[in-house]
Amino acid sequence: MNVHDSERMAGLLEQSGYEPTTDEGDADVIVINTCSVRERAEEKLFTRLGEIRLMAEQQGSRPVVAVAGCVAQQEGSQILRRSKAVDVIVGTQNLKRLPMLVTEAVERKPAHQHRPAMALDPVDDVSFPLGIARRSDPVKAYVTIIEGCNEFCAFCVVPYTRGHERMRPMADILADARHAVATGAREVQLLGQIVNHYQAPDDAACDFAALLERLSGIEGLSRIRFASPHPRHVTPRMIAAMRDLPGVCRHLHLPVQSGSTRVLAAMRRRHTREQYLDLVSALRDAMPDIALSTDMIVGFPGEQDSDFDDTLSLVSTVRYHSMFSFKYSERPNTLASKRLPDDVSDIEKTRRIVALQALQKQIQAEVFGAAVGRTFDVLVDSRSARREWELSGRTSGNTVVNFAGRHEWVGRTVPVLITGANPNSLRGNAVMLDAVGAEAYG
Repeated sequence: MNVHDSERMAGLLEQSGYEPTTDEGDADVIVINTCSVRERAEEKLFTRLGEIRLMAEQQGSRPVVAVAGCVAQQEGSQILRRSKAVDVIVGTQNLKRLPMLVTEAVERKPAHQHRPAMALDPVDDVSFPLGIARRSDPVKAYVTIIEGCNEFCAFCVVPYTRGHERMRPMADILADARHAVATGAREVQLLGQIVNHYQAPDDAACDFAALLERLSGIEGLSRIRFASPHPRHVTPRMIAAMRDLPGVCRHLHLPVQSGSTRVLAAMRRRHTREQYLDLVSALRDAMPDIALSTDMIVGFPGEQDSDFDDTLSLVSTVRYHSMFSFKYSERPNTLASKRLPDDVSDIEKTRRIVALQALQKQIQAEVFGAAVGRTFDVLVDSRSARREWELSGRTSGNTVVNFAGRHEWVGRTVPVLITGANPNSLRGNAVMLDAVGAEAYG
């Protein structure tokens, strides 16, 4: 979501006459896009602002500096109390105002007026001009379908930084996806904090499963991914759509956060361990080849050794293809920060996450090792910066595969025989090439 917000802001600034530069010393405007989901985001921001201030002092001139994103929304004017290097603070719901705010800041500079502008008010309008985002990936396009979140999980800051849930019209989503395909994208990734809670405001019959069906009808669109769904909103219709629509990838990022029903209740996840495992069984009954990934938090307030044992046993049962795991850190304004003491020591959190990651590493090695000798369709999305002959792409299950091939294959789907497994990726050889590809491959 943050990557796509950056694409949107870059596009807006380009529409206003700015050009991107790789040399920040040459920049007239620097935009720092921030995330506050994990701890220390605020300190990273102020470190970065300090670096910009030092650069400006050495050069004798200072660029206009804008702070955007979740930390901007969360901290607001507090940022100005710690740094005099900021000219614009734009919150998560006001990105479209960035060019106007930057222009105002540029106009004030000659008069040496430092009056930072802020835009933090909630906005229900989720429309965005078609074709403005400067997409950074030549093969995959991000398409937002929901802004904000209504879940209020006890550990999560997102409802406070991105606001309440707002659905984007189905017509806008389809237009965005068609434009992405027309400009070269072969894969669309749908974005929403609870992406599978989608219900079209302009079509009462269009739920998330129906949206997948309508996107699948776009000619030239090879693959559809989405992130991140909530387990309690995975419906039989959604499972059927994933099973029956050939363009929908066989990968589901299914955040669980804990394997303990007691901790899940404290987290306000509103599902139990047993319900989650039943859902995993239903998914694998429908799609035996589906790849599952997850998010996991260790050391949540009140987590006992027995709760953590439940997490380890759940991971052993599900056998995820990949996992994002974190030590719990208190986030401002969340329900946990207000009601639950952070009573698990950092030493214990570290012990638990080391054990969890060791288990996942073992499972992942076994899962990836089992892929050796099999052939997968790989959508090529990039070429190696280090090896002239190497390409990289992903399977439908979202596993990275590296293999030899021609640069012209970027954007193509290539069958690849897997010959080896690394900790986080696979290696292979392209097979079943057409005449041009076979000649190029030799």
